[in-house]
Amino acid sequence: MTTTTYVDVLGWLGSVAVVTAYSLISLQKLRSDSKIYQWLNLVGSVGLAVNTAYFHAYPSTVVNVVWLLIACSALVRIWRNQSARSVPP
Repeated sequence: MTTTTYVDVLGWLGSVAVVTAYSLISLQKLRSDSKIYQWLNLVGSVGLAVNTAYFHAYPSTVVNVVWLLIACSALVRIWRNQSARSVPP
């Protein structure tokens, strides 16, 4: 397979991950503080960012990098909240 094919597959997988996350949150199957939701967004945004950068779609690349940063920030917040709850008083 060519590099272009790999990048296309990565983009499609990213699309599926982001749409799955959005569907699950919209159907109230997950909450926004769910690790699964945030990981789907993180993985999806990476796949889409790589794809859009490769094809020089820079506005979309920027959106996906911001999406990635938001997901990372949310995962750190979730991790910190869980750590704080697990520490005995």
